[in-house]
Amino acid sequence: MLTTLKSVLDKAHRGNYAVGAFNINNLEILQAIVEAADAESAPVIISTSEGAIKYAGMDELGCLVHTTAKKYKNIPMVFHLDHGKNYDLVVEAIKSGYYTSVMYDGSSLPFQENIKTTKKIVKMAHAKGISVEAELGAIAGIEDFVSVEEKDAHLTDPEQAEEFVKTTGCDALAIAIGTSHGAYKFKGSSKLDIARLKEIENRVDVPLVLHGASGVPADIKKQCMAYGCKIADAKGVSDAYIKRAVEGGIDKVNIDTDLRIAFDAGVRKFLKNNPEVFDPRKILGPAKKLITEVVRRKIKMLGSSGKA
Repeated sequence: MLTTLKSVLDKAHRGNYAVGAFNINNLEILQAIVEAADAESAPVIISTSEGAIKYAGMDELGCLVHTTAKKYKNIPMVFHLDHGKNYDLVVEAIKSGYYTSVMYDGSSLPFQENIKTTKKIVKMAHAKGISVEAELGAIAGIEDFVSVEEKDAHLTDPEQAEEFVKTTGCDALAIAIGTSHGAYKFKGSSKLDIARLKEIENRVDVPLVLHGASGVPADIKKQCMAYGCKIADAKGVSDAYIKRAVEGGIDKVNIDTDLRIAFDAGVRKFLKNNPEVFDPRKILGPAKKLITEVVRRKIKMLGSSGKA
């Protein structure tokens, strides 16, 4: 069943667990994620980025999610616009009737401009019963078409976070505490600023969100590389740090890269072992199965199993 981000995250905040937000680009990825949530009896956030909309279409993705949600009436499902930097696209998503939640990402704007625009989005979305996630502090790495250079990335200021939430009325706040987008997050061991997270959590009264939180599972990475994927230097956030972040106040964790690697590994392995097969249903089946496995692991790690 479709529900709002606010309802799912408020419950997660009270229960001290986090809900996974997983990006989709096509039918198979959507099916894999929802089947994992159903198997774990867990709430789930289905996200589409600006790139996914450009690739597959807002109407097409919206129809897929709404149709799927009707089949899984016992699974709280949020349909969320991820990293909406384009103001007009965010407005379109709000008016579309598909999304139960949108993210407006004005993190690259000056502080007051971010507040002003986010406040407009909040007013518009709330009038239609749609939740709003905002962002303060830049996450290094690639967010679809926009590169945020690591040297320009900055961590979220706790005092600004308090002012931002009070002024905008947003329902959730994405913060920067050391994660980054993509598969190459750290040169050494992963490290998040948990002390900063706890200070922000003490100052704001809305659920907090962690972006760029894929872990690049070693076994999935190894399988992908065994069949030709060149990602030897890929390194994500450790499960131990994610768990500490959840304990420190994170209620929503975004995961995309891990699903991409799993998809790639499944396809590469099948094609290598079955060069005579050209049926896309058979080719994509193993990829879908591997994504489901990865999503189930994430749900368990975030503590949201059995919370539907």
